[in-house]
Amino acid sequence: MLYEPEDRAFRSLEDYWAILVRRRWWILLPAFLAWGMAWAISWVLPSVYKSESLILVDQQKVPDQYVVPNVSTNLQDRLQAMTEQILSRTRLQSTIDRFHLYRPRHSWNGLLKSGDPVTQMRGDIKIDLVETPGHPGEFTAFKISYSAESPELARDVNAEITRLFIDENVKAQRRLSEDTTNFLENQLAQARSNMDEQEAKVAAFEARHMGDLPSQLATNVQILSGIQSQLQNTQQALDAARQQKLYLESLLQQYQSAQAAKGSGGEPSAAARVQALDKELLEERVRLNDLESRYTDAFPDVAALKGTIAQTEQLRQQAENELASGQKAPSAPSTIDPAAMEPSPNGSPISMMQVQSQLKANELEIQNDQQHKKELESKIAEYQTRLNLTPTTEQELISISRGYEESKANYNSLQQKEMQSQLATSLEHRQQGDQFRIVDPPSLPKKPAAPNHLWFSLGGVLAGIALGLGLASLLEVVDVRVREEKDLIGIVAARVLVGIPRLNTGKEEAVRALRLWTEWGAATALLMLMVLGNLYAFYKG
Repeated sequence: MLYEPEDRAFRSLEDYWAILVRRRWWILLPAFLAWGMAWAISWVLPSVYKSESLILVDQQKVPDQYVVPNVSTNLQDRLQAMTEQILSRTRLQSTIDRFHLYRPRHSWNGLLKSGDPVTQMRGDIKIDLVETPGHPGEFTAFKISYSAESPELARDVNAEITRLFIDENVKAQRRLSEDTTNFLENQLAQARSNMDEQEAKVAAFEARHMGDLPSQLATNVQILSGIQSQLQNTQQALDAARQQKLYLESLLQQYQSAQAAKGSGGEPSAAARVQALDKELLEERVRLNDLESRYTDAFPDVAALKGTIAQTEQLRQQAENELASGQKAPSAPSTIDPAAMEPSPNGSPISMMQVQSQLKANELEIQNDQQHKKELESKIAEYQTRLNLTPTTEQELISISRGYEESKANYNSLQQKEMQSQLATSLEHRQQGDQFRIVDPPSLPKKPAAPNHLWFSLGGVLAGIALGLGLASLLEVVDVRVREEKDLIGIVAARVLVGIPRLNTGKEEAVRALRLWTEWGAATALLMLMVLGNLYAFYKG
C-alpha cells in the first residue's frame, strides 16, 4: 500500500525545472490573462496630462543697505499662506466655472472621479518647492503642476493658477508691508504720547522746583555771592551811620551843655565837656577794638573811626587846655563855629538845629540799612536753602528724566523704523521688492502623465507570473504522484530492480509531436503578444 512521504522537499534545480515544464500552462496562461486585463484596463482608463511651470523668487532690486525690507517671511511660509488663499473654494470655483472643469460625464472618468469639483481640483494641483543647488535646505523657487484630460486644458489652467500665485504674491507682500507700516505708525503714536506724558512730568517737576534745579546751581551760587557782597556793603554803611550817630549825639550834647550854661548866665563848664568827650572817646575806642578784631586797618570803617577818634581827642585836648587856663576854649573849626552860637529868630542856636536835622537823617538811614540788611539776610537764607536742596532735587530729576529719556529713545527708534518701513512699502507699491518671476512657463504636455501603460503592462505580467507560480505550487502540494524512481524512496522498503519504459505506437508519437508543436506555437504567440503589448505601451507612455 502506497503512503505519502514525510518530506517532499525538492533538493535540486532539475526538480524545479521539471515542475515548471510540467505546470507550464498553469503559469503561462494566468500570466497572459493577468497581463491582458491590466493592459486593457490601462487603455480604458482616461488619459491625464500634466502641465508644469517653474517660478523663481526675485530678490529686492534696491540693495538692503539703502532700503531694509519690512517683510521677512521665508518662501515656505509665504507659499503656505498663498496656497490657502488660492485654493480656497471661492477662487477654485471661479476657475472651474471659467474653464468648464469637472462636468459630470457618462464614462469611466465619471465613475472614477465623482464628488466635489473643488476637492477634485485641489487633488489635481501640486506645488513643490525647488531646493537651491549647493545650498541644502534653502528654497528660492517652486514648481506648480496641474493635471487635466487634455494637454491644452492642463496648460491653460496651469497658466491661470500661475497668474493667481503671482498676483497673490504682489497683494500679500503689499498687504504685509502696509500692515507692518500701520503697526509701526500706531506704535509711534503711542510712543509719542508716552514721551509727551513723561515730558509733561519733567516740566511740572521743574516748575515746582524752579530755583533749586541742578542747572541753576551756578546761577544760585553767583547770586548768593552778590547778595553777600551787598550785605557786607550794607553792614559797612550801617556801621558808618552808627558812628556818625555817636558823633552827632556828642556834638548835640556839647551844644546843649553850652546852651544851658549861656542860659544860666555863666560860662559853659569845661569840666563837663571834658567828661562828655572822655565818655565818647571811650565808646569810640571800644568800637575800634571790635572792628580791628574783625577787619584790617585798610578797612573803610576802621579808617573812618580812627579819624573820628582823632577829632574827639583834639576836642578833648582843647577842653583840657581851656579848663587849665580858666578861659573859654575855642570851638573846633570843623565842628563848632562861634557864629553858630548866634541865636535864631526863635531863640534856638542854628548849629544845634543842623545837628538835630542830621541826627534824624542819620537815624532814618540806620533804619533803612537795618531793613535792607534783614532783606539781604532773608535772601541769603533762601538761596542757601536752594543750594542745600539742589542734590535732592537732582536725584529726583534724574529719576523722572530716566523715564523721559527711555521714552524718547524708544520714540526715535520707532520713528526710524517707521521711515524705513514706509520706504519698503513704497518699493512694494512700485513692485521693486521680492517678486515672483516665471522661469519656465506652463508646458504643453506631449504624453499623458497617467495612466502609465508600461507600468500597468509590466505589473500585469508580474502579477500573472506570481499567480501562476502560486497555482503550480498549490497543485504540486495537492496532486501527489510517483513519477520517477526516486519518488519511491521512502515509500516502499524494497529497491527497484527493473524499470519498464513507456512504449508508444506511431500514431501516438505523431499525436504527441503535434501536440508539442501546438503548445510551442501557442506559447510563442502569447509571449509575442505580451512583448508587443509592452513595446506599444512603452512607445505611447
